[in-house]
Amino acid sequence: MTSMKKKTVWAPTLLSLFVLFSTAPLDAQVRPAESGGQILPEPVRDSDFYNNSDPRPAKVELGRLLFFDKILSGNMNTSCATCHHSLTDTGDGLSLPIGEGARGLGMNRDTGSGDDAVHERVPRNAPPVFNLGAKEFRRMFHDGRVEVDASQPSGFRSPAGDDLPLTLENVLAVQAMFPVTSGTEMAGQGTENDVAILAAAGDLPGVWELLAARLRANETYVELFQMAFDDVESASDITYAHAANAIAAFESKAWRSDRSAFDRFLRGEHDAMSKEAWRGMRLFYDEAGCSSCHSGKFQTDHEFHALAMPQIGPGKGDGASGMEDFGRERVTGDPADRYTFRTPSLRNVAMTGPWGHDGAYDDLRTMVRHMVSPVAGLLSYDPDQAVLPYREDLSDIDFLILEDEAVTNAIADACELDPTPLTETEIDELMNFMWALSDPLSVDLRKDVPAAVPSGLPLAE
Repeated sequence: MTSMKKKTVWAPTLLSLFVLFSTAPLDAQVRPAESGGQILPEPVRDSDFYNNSDPRPAKVELGRLLFFDKILSGNMNTSCATCHHSLTDTGDGLSLPIGEGARGLGMNRDTGSGDDAVHERVPRNAPPVFNLGAKEFRRMFHDGRVEVDASQPSGFRSPAGDDLPLTLENVLAVQAMFPVTSGTEMAGQGTENDVAILAAAGDLPGVWELLAARLRANETYVELFQMAFDDVESASDITYAHAANAIAAFESKAWRSDRSAFDRFLRGEHDAMSKEAWRGMRLFYDEAGCSSCHSGKFQTDHEFHALAMPQIGPGKGDGASGMEDFGRERVTGDPADRYTFRTPSLRNVAMTGPWGHDGAYDDLRTMVRHMVSPVAGLLSYDPDQAVLPYREDLSDIDFLILEDEAVTNAIADACELDPTPLTETEIDELMNFMWALSDPLSVDLRKDVPAAVPSGLPLAE
């Protein structure tokens, strides 16, 4: 909620905004050429999504079942939905997920004990899945390690390199290929199952083939794949890429979210937002500078920025301690990208905490305050903001990196944002606008949860 040091953005005067929001028709909200486009985005349209005509219902239903079925994990004890559940707004309600070895859902997830217990927290927050079927989302994960790239044989750049199948339909399907290969998330650890062994060895095609073999052995799934895909005539035709395409079709269809008060305002319902939210929108797109990064139809520029976010949890193995997370630098190898992370979309933001690439903030207002004055937020960070189920061996290391003064100073020095003084009243107004970005039809997603899955595995344990 502040202006970028490294980026100059044209800003209108408050008078021009008043005229714009009060009188100008939506199709006339175009600024001068030097502004680089519009102050407010155009409304979201069907054509913005990969499946702008409804995908085959059988494909969406297959994707729904796969998303909730633990058959895709090494030990058959976690699913995609474990960390991206409908009952927790397509996240998990935790700062850092607890994947392989745990039990339960959301904030009540148990880290387990003994040899089968969780051996570490997943190092980054589980991001919400809303609107990821929109074509403008060309990068996935907090560091963008999966992205559209026409120079690659598959059309995508990813950690799999040339091993990535050539039949993936979009970048959201590519994203679905990777959680199953992570020992911490879904594959399992050490030598406890065949999937875990291949994942630890970096044999991603081997992981995908083992999981596809499980699906081929399930008669119900074979029938579902045959109904969903024209190129699946028998069990032997099923690949994990088919599964990823189906999962992406479900996510794109079920979690499109563009019916908020802000969306209605953009579509011509000028009384859709409260006066407080209207004033927050004016701040957002003008003097608070939020839209310098949170731009476009989904309030993201899809770029990477350093925001002085406190680092918590086990980290990604970076730095002298091995407990840092260098962010985008891990993908590009460029030290200038250190501590930068992808700008998140703000759609349904009021419902999708904790916030930050590592879920450092559990209170949205506190997160907004951090964005208003990032370095001050870093230096005054309260670890009680973190939502991390306690287990002594895990909790003992959660905040060690915060005690490293050199790391804290490096994160502060990398910050791209200057402080922007806002009053508490102005923060109230921004908060009202954050709520105006919430789709009321996304509040209750219970209908997305199947009663059972073809594997017969339990859904909630």
